[in-house]
Amino acid sequence: MLDDTASAADILAVLVELGDPVRAAGACRFFKTGPGEYAEGDEFVGVRVPELRKLARGLRGLPGDVLAELVSNPLHEARQLALLTLGVNFAARGSDRAHWVNVYRDAVRSGHVDNWDLVDCSAEPILGAFLVDADDYSELLDWASSDDLWERRVGIIGAFAFIRVGRSDAILAVAPSVIDDRRDLIQKAFGWMLRETGKRVDRAVLTDYLDAHAARMGRTALSYAAEHLTSDERSRYRAMH
Repeated sequence: MLDDTASAADILAVLVELGDPVRAAGACRFFKTGPGEYAEGDEFVGVRVPELRKLARGLRGLPGDVLAELVSNPLHEARQLALLTLGVNFAARGSDRAHWVNVYRDAVRSGHVDNWDLVDCSAEPILGAFLVDADDYSELLDWASSDDLWERRVGIIGAFAFIRVGRSDAILAVAPSVIDDRRDLIQKAFGWMLRETGKRVDRAVLTDYLDAHAARMGRTALSYAAEHLTSDERSRYRAMH
């Protein structure tokens, strides 16, 4: 059983043992790893996310240098396990949150948080949660202003931590930086966060935003944002586009 004394090599060996070639082939197709696709060249062994989460809980306390080695590995599941374990370390009682969020920032800046699932499992519970505690979302604006696809998505998804505690200010501040980006993975993230704002914060915040900006939004973002509105409302916003 793996624990926080495991080496990166030990952990990689377990991932390979748990892998499934058929699942790996499916993951390569699903996560667009082919030539010219957004995750070109990414490598999978085929480990399910629930298994990775279980491993991460057992690896709580894994040192930062081992996590850094795993998060830079070409294997997708190694990077995801490192991020999940980093989240466990970050959330642990008495943890040095500033240290762990810096490990995360380094991983993003180094280009290792390089697929949508890697962003989505880490930006909100690590960076976003840290910024909620600091009561300062300004860093998200820096990430969202980046031209890099994954850094921009970090800025969007990081706002989910504020939405979860009933605050719409972060995503509304991020919105001007991302509203004109027509890349699919930015559109989906932006629309998703607007939808969650309507569900978790205030429905009127969502509809007020759409009243003002639906005509400018991309179709995918608008569709995601309006998903839980009435059919008449969805039709009205689509007609504004």
